[in-house]
Amino acid sequence: MVTAEGGRGVAVRVDHTVEEEIAALVERVRRDEGRLDVLVNDIWGGETLTEWGKPFWELSSEKGLAMLKTAVHSHILTSRHAVPLMLESAPGGLVVEITDGDAYSYRGNLFYDLTKTSVIRLAFIMAKELRRRGVTALALTPGLLRSETMLEHFGVREENWRDGAEKDPDFLASETPLFVGRAVAALAADPEVASKSGRVYSSWGLSEEYGFTDADGSRPHWGRHFEEKYGKVRRCDDGFYEYWFEGPFDLVFPDWP
Repeated sequence: MVTAEGGRGVAVRVDHTVEEEIAALVERVRRDEGRLDVLVNDIWGGETLTEWGKPFWELSSEKGLAMLKTAVHSHILTSRHAVPLMLESAPGGLVVEITDGDAYSYRGNLFYDLTKTSVIRLAFIMAKELRRRGVTALALTPGLLRSETMLEHFGVREENWRDGAEKDPDFLASETPLFVGRAVAALAADPEVASKSGRVYSSWGLSEEYGFTDADGSRPHWGRHFEEKYGKVRRCDDGFYEYWFEGPFDLVFPDWP
């Protein structure tokens, strides 16, 4: 698909929970490309692991811990090995943590909540430690994603995806994976992207800022749809981010790292 769109796609099978395989991948990028400009940590795999409708004391610990390993540990390990390659050609470089939602709110399941809020926190931590190195780290959420898994769940194809609204009217406000991909591309092309480091953004919000559209030329806005139907969400804002700075560690060790 990448090659068909005019790029050069290279498929590499890697288990991102196995550190040796990640290291080999990064070394291949160094050997073949000489640099790394963008890393998108989007490993998830929780579709079959999330047990909706159960309180935490009824959840499978095996499934929950597997979700954390797949969707959090893999991100940490990948960044651990990939960011040093970025630093070799810094300033420049962008790390994007894909999450679900741009609010610090309850997400309906203990392990799911831990996963999605943890990757937002990872973006902040990395941004904090990279702030003097010229590499940007941030988190990004899509809206209701019309992925292959969701299409299968609704029993539709991309050609007739609107028929999925018969099961759930919210599906009409969904977006393709290309939409959030274009958000990443817009961020990577922004010479001022460093000003966004350490925060969480949405595909629909960045669409308004940068002007990109989805595959069909539309501009889905999950945030607006949700507020109009269900009510206003208190998303992470400047007041929220103030709590992330000037903490005890910052006051004692202001110059680290």
